[in-house]
Amino acid sequence: MPGQRGPVPVPLVESNGSGRDLTLDILFELENNDPLQSEIAFPSVSQPDMQAALTRLASRAMLEYDPSESEHVVLTGEGRQIADEGSHEYKVWEAVKKSGRLSLKDPALATPSAKLGQGNAFKLKWVQKDGDSLVVCSGMDEVKDATRETLKYVDEFHTMPDPKQLKDYVKRKLVSTQKIITYQVRKGPRWAKEIPIEVTDLTSEMLEDGSWKTASFKDYNFNALGAQQNSGALHPLNKVREEFRKIFFNWDFIEMPTGRFVDTGFWNFDALFVPQQHPARDMQDTFYVSDPAEAGPPGSDPDADQALNTMEAQSQLFSTGEAAAAIPKLDYEQYYKNVRAVHQDGAFGSIGYRYPYTDSETTRLVLRTHTTAVSTYCLHRLAANPRPARYFSIDRVFRNETVDATHLAEFHQIEGVIADYGLTLGGLQAFLGKFFLQLGISNLRFKPAYNPYTEPSMEVFGFHEGLNKWVEIGNSGMFRPEMLLAMGLPEDLRVYGFGLSLERPTMIKYAVSNIRELLGHKVDLSFIESNAAVRLDKD
Repeated sequence: MPGQRGPVPVPLVESNGSGRDLTLDILFELENNDPLQSEIAFPSVSQPDMQAALTRLASRAMLEYDPSESEHVVLTGEGRQIADEGSHEYKVWEAVKKSGRLSLKDPALATPSAKLGQGNAFKLKWVQKDGDSLVVCSGMDEVKDATRETLKYVDEFHTMPDPKQLKDYVKRKLVSTQKIITYQVRKGPRWAKEIPIEVTDLTSEMLEDGSWKTASFKDYNFNALGAQQNSGALHPLNKVREEFRKIFFNWDFIEMPTGRFVDTGFWNFDALFVPQQHPARDMQDTFYVSDPAEAGPPGSDPDADQALNTMEAQSQLFSTGEAAAAIPKLDYEQYYKNVRAVHQDGAFGSIGYRYPYTDSETTRLVLRTHTTAVSTYCLHRLAANPRPARYFSIDRVFRNETVDATHLAEFHQIEGVIADYGLTLGGLQAFLGKFFLQLGISNLRFKPAYNPYTEPSMEVFGFHEGLNKWVEIGNSGMFRPEMLLAMGLPEDLRVYGFGLSLERPTMIKYAVSNIRELLGHKVDLSFIESNAAVRLDKD
């Protein structure tokens, strides 16, 4: 049997408890009044019920309708009372006239409405004080209650007789305005006095017996919304991360392999000229791994090297055409000795920190505190074939911090490294200006700062239009010579380094005030599913 769609009533309950079908009432009324106005034909029917009935009939093309909006002035509860009984000032005048002389202490004048009416009656010069009593003013034996007349007019015509009065009456809370939606209804191409049964499915039986030729088929509703799909959704951090990756790739940067969350103290601290007594290496700032607690001496990472080889081969900046065998191998043992000498005794023009260097600190395993540990590995790898290079990474780092609205124990760091000959601090500032312009930040300030592995170092501030103040948006600097020369890089090859967090621009873009609502187990999944893909402002 084919699927069918029959009449779907819109029931209305009468005051006596009986029910009727609004859709049939509309068809009956439209039979003799075409077109009809909904507010005239059905003044007591609510707008949602009227729209529901019209939509169901229009979906069958039995009628057509056009909605129209208008603003009606309606009475409030107090306005209704005044329209029925008279204004407060009229009641005061009436009470004074009836008594001839009304004491100010009379209970009839003690109510709030009577006190309000008394003031208005004074302003209208209907009554006046005579000692401790009220009397009717001379010539005011008859008065016109204009307030009551105006409210009666509003009740009948739903508008003010004088539009200038509306603001005053709204302020006095006697009237309010409402948006009213009405409909002009006319017969449709499939007009009928009764709602027909429509066929929703074409079956093989209908094709065989020919009944499909006379059947009334339900039209497709192409405006209907489909069923909600439980599809996957990208996290806002991933959306913003992808925008940053596009910026770097457009400038021919190579993405560094950052899949290794655990690293040694050598790559995370020592190779970056961070002294072994630095507070950042304390337990309260760094997560140390307990099992296994140590690793071997620094060496190559075959997986990282293979990933870098593949990406460099596809880069116009990196491609040199030299065979891999022609590039000399790196001496990690000598590199370790160079780093040790810089720290303990001073080397490559630096006096060093001059403290006893401890080998055991270099092999301790830590959750990396910054992705600069990966940058250090890539820069040392560059020493085998020195040339201009651009690297970037966007990945997770870990700090032993107290969790609050703006800090987590783990976050994402965006880092960029540029190596080239003849680089200057002014060039770094110019580059940062172009970089942050891609994010819609055009007004920058730079403040001197300290980093163990960069000199000079600068904090980058941008003016936040929403907060109307300067906020720190990144850190930058030029890597120290004693760090780069220890790797085996030539003296005239200099390196920029800059970085910022991924969470801060994401929180700004999505108006998130608490970082725990963006990352972690408290994230609302509906927030992730409902937010559209971000587009960073581009100039």
